[in-house]
Amino acid sequence: MNKRSNSGGRSSGNKPSKAMKYQIRADIKVNGTVQRKDIIGAIMGQTEGLLGDELELRKLQRTARVGHVDVEMDTKGGKVHGMIIIPSSLDNVETAIIASALETIDRIGPCSAKINVIEILDIRASKRTAVVDRAKELLLSLVNSGEAASKTVIEEVRSVLTTGTATSFHGLTCGPNIEQSSSLIIVEGRNDVRNLLNCGLKNAISADGAGTMKQELIDLANSKETVILAIDGDRGGEMLFSQLMEIMKVDFVAQAPVGQEWELLPQKTVTMCLQKKVEASKFAHNLKKKQEEDDEKAGVPDKNWAEDMDEEFVVAEAPAEVHEMFDHLDSLDKNKAVFVMVDGTVSDPVGPSTLSKAAGAADGAVAIVFNGPVSERTLEIASESAIQTVIGTKAGKGFAEREDVSAWLSEVHR
Repeated sequence: MNKRSNSGGRSSGNKPSKAMKYQIRADIKVNGTVQRKDIIGAIMGQTEGLLGDELELRKLQRTARVGHVDVEMDTKGGKVHGMIIIPSSLDNVETAIIASALETIDRIGPCSAKINVIEILDIRASKRTAVVDRAKELLLSLVNSGEAASKTVIEEVRSVLTTGTATSFHGLTCGPNIEQSSSLIIVEGRNDVRNLLNCGLKNAISADGAGTMKQELIDLANSKETVILAIDGDRGGEMLFSQLMEIMKVDFVAQAPVGQEWELLPQKTVTMCLQKKVEASKFAHNLKKKQEEDDEKAGVPDKNWAEDMDEEFVVAEAPAEVHEMFDHLDSLDKNKAVFVMVDGTVSDPVGPSTLSKAAGAADGAVAIVFNGPVSERTLEIASESAIQTVIGTKAGKGFAEREDVSAWLSEVHR
């Protein structure tokens, strides 16, 4: 089944990060009803070849020199008005050229459009201002509080009995009991681990954000009877949950209060949050419902991919060469992938956590065969590595049609 994504122009989260210097902000007006993917597709397509190879947007995104193209839009009266936001780590001259190229776009699909660049923000200047303002607040807080300790004398003495020393597990900060304990608490950062140690919890380990997930952490989680994911009360925490649910065992989710972080929670709040943990499946359902409500408020609700397929697409029969690739699934362990090369040879299996890195190094690969659900992230990895075909068992999270990658699912074509 050939499906295409409803989003585009994303840079890989696993590529080396470049500090963004500027942000292009452009106003867009479309005389007709279009979707985000139509606007992003027009930006990518109509600027291709306009500025030469070195300023081609897709290549700039693959090297993280230009970030994700974001579109904030509102549809009213059959017309669309919105804002295009593009972060850039290029110099000011190159960024200005990219910005001016946006204004050459005059159509989005069949609809006439007008794009006007409002400004190019210097992100570093904004950050410097924020640093100065925050430093002033911290200085006032220090002066006003004097040397008052955050703990009572009794709590300081009791901590000798309850706290432990942070250690390391394959480079990840953790408590001393993570291997012996039957349960595991996964947190976002190293400071979260240290705060839980201060609260007497010695079986926590840091995921070190949402970058490349270590296979050792995945294997450790899969070996435990109970895995609790402790996330901050913000969008970043919810994004980490969505990522980890696809690649490792997560039984429960304990979320900090809205706007708060685990590294700063007092012991009573830590205990309360862990007691109120919810099953991961229930948390995922509530999170999806919340995202759908947010989309509806924005005026552009996302439709279920299966509904889209029934309304807009006809299931195409997989060609013979794709049917041959399905045979590779039988020899793969669950959630393992191989790359099929242009000469028909097959690579060694890789896991989900190293798929992006391996795809970038797989010169001559024409297909990814993955014994698991094909998610939006899997399709993005293929797109960023110029791999045109993805084979999987079924549709995963965010699975949708893409223009540059063909996805085929064994549950439909076998």
